[in-house]
Amino acid sequence: MAGQYERELRAVLAGVPKGVDAVTRSCDAVAKAKARQVIERPFLVVRAAGSGMEGSGDLLALRGDLCFPIEVKTSKKSKLYLSGRTWDQYQAMIYEGKRCKLMPLYAYRLKGVRGDSWRIFRVEIEGLSGKLRKLSHLIPPLPKTNRGKPYLDWDKGMKLNDFIALICSQ
Repeated sequence: MAGQYERELRAVLAGVPKGVDAVTRSCDAVAKAKARQVIERPFLVVRAAGSGMEGSGDLLALRGDLCFPIEVKTSKKSKLYLSGRTWDQYQAMIYEGKRCKLMPLYAYRLKGVRGDSWRIFRVEIEGLSGKLRKLSHLIPPLPKTNRGKPYLDWDKGMKLNDFIALICSQ
């Protein structure tokens, strides 16, 4: 089932018009216009699910100026706590982010929502430079519990259309 949502996000980031239109079908005109910017500045998106190296995420979005490993999560609940395997994935994303000077992202899709159902979060990585450093100040990190442990809260993420407008503006 998760593969379906990975393919959905892959089509959007790859700038496939049909994929962008499908994800924004129930969005307002402004959100649709923001999301359609990716058609002009698409990414090469490689799916690494199952066979990917630990820490590489489910998708790898590549473009001449940017590269993001992306971990895709979906749920019917607005909050998703990391534990067990998901905690290990998070730790591996931190390790690879530091090692390769990348900014890993989480794309969290809330099922059953009209409008933009995707939210984007960044994994906090020290030592980023250039464009990634500038973007890191604009993309929200995973929020933290009272005990300081990161988790996904759909309500606190960046809308996918706003993320696309941010990374695809000229």
